[in-house]
This record gives sequence, C-alpha cells and structure tokens, in this order.
Amino acid sequence: MGADVSVLIVSYNTGALLVRCLESLATSAAGVATEVIVVDNASTDDSVASVKGGFPDVQVVEAGVNQGFARAVNAAAARATGEYLLLLNPDTVVFDGAVHNLLAFARANPAYGVYGGRTERADGTLEPSSCWGQPTLWSHVCFGLGLTTAFRRSRLFDPESLGTWRRDTVRTVGVVTGCLLMLRRETFEQLGGFDARYFMYGEDVDLCMRARGQGWDPVITPDATVVHHVGAASSNWANKFVLVLTGKVTLATTHWTGWRRRLCLSMIDLGVALRAVLDVLSKAVRPGRPRRSDWPALWRRRGEWRSGYPAVDAAGLAPERP
Repeated sequence: MGADVSVLIVSYNTGALLVRCLESLATSAAGVATEVIVVDNASTDDSVASVKGGFPDVQVVEAGVNQGFARAVNAAAARATGEYLLLLNPDTVVFDGAVHNLLAFARANPAYGVYGGRTERADGTLEPSSCWGQPTLWSHVCFGLGLTTAFRRSRLFDPESLGTWRRDTVRTVGVVTGCLLMLRRETFEQLGGFDARYFMYGEDVDLCMRARGQGWDPVITPDATVVHHVGAASSNWANKFVLVLTGKVTLATTHWTGWRRRLCLSMIDLGVALRAVLDVLSKAVRPGRPRRSDWPALWRRRGEWRSGYPAVDAAGLAPERP
C-alpha cells in the first residue's frame, strides 16, 4: 500500500539547508504516512552523504548531471507511490502540522486540484513567493512599461504580485509555486508532469496554467506554513534572472499565438531594456549606491534567454545547463 504523501525534493548544493528541511519534515508530517524522495542534481558538496548518513528512510536518486528542476521532479514522481505528491524546496523549514494540514485541506476540497500554503522568512515576516497571479497580456504590458516596478504590489499595475494580500486566507490563485505544491499523483500524471523543457523557473507556472485549462482552480491555505530561504540555490542574481526570463519567454511562446505572442515577447524585451537604461542612468547619478540587480547585464545576455528553452529530444531530455 502506498503512502498518503510522497514528498519530492530536488537538491543542488543545498547541504545543511537540506538537512534542516528533512529534520523539520519528521514533525510536520506526524500522523501522515509519507515517503521522501530526494533527487540530487550532481551536487559537489556533502548533500548526498548527509542524507544517506542521517536519514536512512529517505530515497536518494543521484542524477549524475544537473538536469534542472522540472526533469528532476518528473523523475521523483515516477518513483512515488503516494496518493498525493508534495513538491518541497530543500531551502524550507516546515512548520509542525503543515503536511497534515495541507493534506487534510486537499482531501476536504478536491475540486481545487493544486494546493499551496504560506511561506515566511526566517524572522517570521511574509515571504510572498508561495503563489502568484497568472501571467496575462495585461501583466506583460505592465512589465514592459515598467509599471510593475513603479507600482509594486499594486493589484492593477503589478497583478502577478496579488497586491498586498498576506497569504493569510484561503484564496484561489493563478500559480502555486513549486517550493510548496501539493496535488494528487493521478492529477500530476494526467497533466503529463512538468514540461521537461524548463530547466528552472516557469515550470510551475506552466503546470498551473495547464491545470486551470483542465478545470482545476489552484488554491492557497494559510494552515500549511513553511520558512523559505529564497534563492539559496541561486546566489548569482544575473544567472538566476537569465533563467527567469528564459522561462517567461517559453511561457509566452507556449500559451499564446499570433499577435498575443508577439505582444508578450516584445513586452519582455522592452521591460528588460527599460530597466537596463534606468540602471545605467541611476548609477551615473548615484555611482556609489550598492545594487542587487544588474539589468544591463541581462540585456547584454539577451541571446541566452530570448529564444526560450530549447525543445527536448526524443527521450525528453534538454541540454544540460550549469
């Protein structure tokens, strides 16, 4: 007999964070029959040894290459026996009862299909990336014209942010992100799993858009909460956002056609170019100000993201990325 929940974790050089995540699962999943599957994407740290040495019940799949998030989740799901799959980032700490609560909510509300929770920072403040609004033509226009930056958290001009909602009520959303995402294994299989083209970023958006197309309505419940150390496996801002933009382009070319596709792609281009120009002007005016972002670098590297992710081969494999 299979587990209630198969917890699927993709690791790449997450070491101590992964250990903390697995330790937190032991209490958060109390009363739930779980299996935990960790797919390691060729980590060069002690991630694999730490899991094998400290968590003998955890299944470890060593990929041998950095195959990205989507392919690794698909590989883990193929091994899973649980009624439900729970995608969980290795840089999370799961609150007591979170797995139990999320499972109970999913079973009591089967019509939603895709389920997520609330993410917090280590200091207890809201970390909003557990969910987003679904990308639309309007949200692309807002990005292209710089409105999402000028009016952050505006429900009108930054619609994918979902405004100032604190993720503290039950609400349907466009996208439940892969850091904490539960769905029936049967639903995941019916959707065909993640699109293997996506290396990282965008695969959860694509999955939720396809789920909505089949009548599901992704939802968030605040009763399932985790601490999320955002970007622990993506420390370089420019490298991360090259992948984010590649995912955005792939989504646009997948989910829109004709003039709508051309509009979305042109707005992505315009949005990056506009922010690059503003960065240059800002640095000229205030040269000593420290900056986390580097939009000019993203514009210079546009050859890396403008075409989106490449098609997969007959085996469902895409080229390996660093």
